[in-house]
Amino acid sequence: MKREVLFNAAMLLGLILFPLWAWWADEPFMITLATKAAILALAGVGLNIALGHGGLVSLGHAAFFGIGGYAMGVLASHAQTFDPILEAPFLIEGTKSMPIIWAVAILASGLAALIIGALSLRTTGVYFIMITLAFGQMLFFFSISWPAYGGEDGLSIYVRNGFPGLNTLDPIQFYGIAFAILIIVLFFAARLAASPFGLALNAARQSSDRVETVGIAPFRLRLVAFTLSGMVTGLAGALFADLNRFVSPSMFSWQTSGEIIVFVIIGGVGRLFGPVVGAVLFIALEHILGGLSDFWHIYLGVLLLLIVLFARGGVIGTFSARTVAHD
Repeated sequence: MKREVLFNAAMLLGLILFPLWAWWADEPFMITLATKAAILALAGVGLNIALGHGGLVSLGHAAFFGIGGYAMGVLASHAQTFDPILEAPFLIEGTKSMPIIWAVAILASGLAALIIGALSLRTTGVYFIMITLAFGQMLFFFSISWPAYGGEDGLSIYVRNGFPGLNTLDPIQFYGIAFAILIIVLFFAARLAASPFGLALNAARQSSDRVETVGIAPFRLRLVAFTLSGMVTGLAGALFADLNRFVSPSMFSWQTSGEIIVFVIIGGVGRLFGPVVGAVLFIALEHILGGLSDFWHIYLGVLLLLIVLFARGGVIGTFSARTVAHD
């Protein structure tokens, strides 16, 4: 455990030093890559709450990622056109304020996760996986058929949203926002795992019957975890859309859900920094190997295969196991 803490600290230090080096070397693209990794890591941390601690294999988490993205896109598009949102029962003014957009994204994705979870958690195993996938695909096709916000072409936001006191168009400052949110959510995830709720959720993952015998309802535990997971993933979606200043139906796709799961598996399911390691490796492979071949996902598949076969604990689990063996 001590070595895992050291590994996490080294990872955290790298997330600080790399963008600072890129800023000093005047490499804004590298800062953008680091920002993308931090945001995708945030989405992975969200999934890890449900998957790592609750044992809920969701193939539809892109639904919440996309809801967060479209929350940003809808509010920001109305702010840049000065038109209120007319589809609602009452007029809703658009906004370019990041904190307000984040709040809307968290609430919208949390509500969706609550509804989807309440229906999906009545099943288990492969049926749960397929139901979450079905919800994600329903939202994917709904976004394609939503011409008011770009349909299948997506929606562009011409100016990045603002945060009080910061210039969000400056790559290093926007990275600081994404990094700060990632650290806050990691702290929240760590406290959640160590709390009575987290311990009960982990117990329910291992044996639902034993948890029920002490008067705790596993369904409620999993529903709360699934809802919290969706809220965090929705926040990541809003940040991701703001980073690209663009939102599209691809944020709802099952491929996006698969990538988020890959982050968690590569780093280590249930490990606090597992999604962070997975997202960083994914972005690094995409940048390095993507320049060599359009089929760089082959190498990612080989890495994932090796981890599944020989390193069930992911990169962090393997590192911890090896170092413990030497102690």
